[in-house]
Amino acid sequence: MSTFRFQALAQTAGRKPVKFEELEKKSAIFGSNVFNDKAMRQFLTQDAYQGVKDAIQHGKKIDRKLADYIALGMKEWALSKGVTHYTHWFQPLTGTTAEKHDAFFETSFDGSDPVEKFGGGQLVQQEPDASSFPNGGIRNTFEARGYTAWDPTSPAFIFGTTLCIPTVFISYTGEALDYKTPLLRALHSIDEAAASVCRYFDKNVKKVTATLGWEQEYFLIDSALANSRPDILMTGRTLLGHTSAKGQQLDDHYFGSIPTRVLSYMRELEYECMLLGIPVKTRHNEVAPNQFELAPIFEETNLAVDHNSLLMDVMQKVAERHDFKVLFHEKPFKGVNGSGKHNNWSLATDTGVNLLGPGKTPMSNLQFLTFFINTIKAVQTYEELMRASIATASNDHRLGANEAPPAIISVFIGQQLTKVLEELEGVSNGKLSPEEKTDLKLNVVGKIPDVLLDNTDRNRTSPFAFTGNKFEFRAVGSTANCANAMTTLNSIVAKQLIDFKKEVDALIEGKDMKKDDAIFNVLREYIKETKNILFEGDGYSDAWQKEAAKRGLSNHKTTPEALKAKVSKKAIELFGELGVMNHVEVEARYEIEMEEYTKKIQIEGRVLGDIARNHVVPTAIRYQNLLIENVRGLKDIFGKEYETIAKEQIALIKEISGHIEAINTKVEEMTQERKKANNLSDTEKMAFAYCNKVKPYFEIIRKHCDKLELLVDDEIWTLTKYRELLFTK
Repeated sequence: MSTFRFQALAQTAGRKPVKFEELEKKSAIFGSNVFNDKAMRQFLTQDAYQGVKDAIQHGKKIDRKLADYIALGMKEWALSKGVTHYTHWFQPLTGTTAEKHDAFFETSFDGSDPVEKFGGGQLVQQEPDASSFPNGGIRNTFEARGYTAWDPTSPAFIFGTTLCIPTVFISYTGEALDYKTPLLRALHSIDEAAASVCRYFDKNVKKVTATLGWEQEYFLIDSALANSRPDILMTGRTLLGHTSAKGQQLDDHYFGSIPTRVLSYMRELEYECMLLGIPVKTRHNEVAPNQFELAPIFEETNLAVDHNSLLMDVMQKVAERHDFKVLFHEKPFKGVNGSGKHNNWSLATDTGVNLLGPGKTPMSNLQFLTFFINTIKAVQTYEELMRASIATASNDHRLGANEAPPAIISVFIGQQLTKVLEELEGVSNGKLSPEEKTDLKLNVVGKIPDVLLDNTDRNRTSPFAFTGNKFEFRAVGSTANCANAMTTLNSIVAKQLIDFKKEVDALIEGKDMKKDDAIFNVLREYIKETKNILFEGDGYSDAWQKEAAKRGLSNHKTTPEALKAKVSKKAIELFGELGVMNHVEVEARYEIEMEEYTKKIQIEGRVLGDIARNHVVPTAIRYQNLLIENVRGLKDIFGKEYETIAKEQIALIKEISGHIEAINTKVEEMTQERKKANNLSDTEKMAFAYCNKVKPYFEIIRKHCDKLELLVDDEIWTLTKYRELLFTK
């Protein structure tokens, strides 16, 4: 097996960058494989085009006759580009995308008269076999029926020779079985709630759109090296491996010159993204060796989520052509930075205003403060639910280590805005005097743009940070579907804005206050109530953990702990009130995510046991036998003196034996704990058993394996080492 490692290294060393030429400007090819506005104008009738636009802008239903015309135009467009198949492209609760391809080709009953056919029925709805997708107990296995339904707000696109139609995925009884359906409902809620509050400041606002700009971090490893590591292939991360002498401590990779092979990969990836209308803009080296990042221009949240899910598929396919393996795992390598998917979130009106961007007038800044403070209040009220929204087995490894935020949810706003809130906290109770209102607007609210202009401080340890004109949810993991976090964030802010409007209206109507007085009074109370969620310091420190506990903030370090917030009475009432998810859908998702956690830890435990016993231990014994032969030879030559001469070899033989014994013992103990956990019928109890009884063995076994890696001759060690995985370009 050691030859496999060295063959992989030799293969990697001989790689040449795959040549890729960009023959056209990005602006010329952007969206050319998307059934966008330009394509619709060309291939749809006026009525069909208007039907799609009304569905996108106003949520109107498309009748069956129009659907037939739309399908006809979409088919003709796709055929003109060499497409042969179509699929309903959806995002089930597996964490990946799903698709079933059907050919446009059909024949008559007797097999004659072949024709390319695609009608409104195939466009609007399909019935895939849904029995094997996670459902959380909503359906029995024999109840396979599930429906995909077209989402016209996310345009169809061509990938390869297939027309992909973004859809929702629901059960026969109507419950959501995907990420998109609850997200669309949450976006509808935030639209209505935010637009209603906006009309305090601008009567012309009719729609508010939640925007998202994700940042995708990832590692690139040569495919031959990845194939030489069973743990990378099976789990997406290294379960063992001693840290390299050089890691990221010199910070020489961060923002450095992009390696030639990687740059070639990035160029082709960007080309594919342009064709698909994914507006990627930024690329750079990240902190860890062989770690990189790309980020797009902000988009409407539903489209941004679709684009990120699609991007992850595209990244893997392009990587194959460049002999790379993309690692999305949040912590593929111990001792260096993990990968996140920072979600930059804001709200924009149909009048062109960013609600989290300060304006040039006191009135626009009062609007900014209203949405700014309400967002903080929403996070303060639902911080446990926010933590639950980013909880996964893989993200547990990342949170709280190497620039990733901790499991404690807090909000960072910077010292300057903190001072602004402190001044607003002093607003008089009740009606404001003309002098106080003037002073407030001119000297506090009116100066916010200037304050933010110089407010450049950032806090990398903050899970939820304000960064000038948006909030950055930094705790989202790199493997995550953004919809999970975005459904929660938009829901809690929608709920908070609804409550805010009720309080303001009550003061206006019941206390005869003017609008501004009422808004200031409510915001003042929110500022007092949200002090415990604001934190400017080091999120990694022990002092913050103690301080957070005093403030009553949760610190759920593991996924099973964190996920319980999803089925709390507070969460069920929130999602139910907004119509985002009913209690059946909420409980099903809890069941699915707990089960997914268990399965991932189960797989990792089995893979670790296999590698430890079938790779590490045999290799250690092989080297130990070489040492034993050496000692025997020394004894034959030197007689009684051999014990002194072979002292180091004998000590090494004993040390290796100790590690071998520990590995075998701990793997057996871990296996027994796994068997006990598997016998539990309750999903929650099983998840906690894997978390608390099985997973702790991982580090113990790894410690002994990694010690052996340092002791055993490099020439016979079978597993590709960290220095080779991280520094082979």
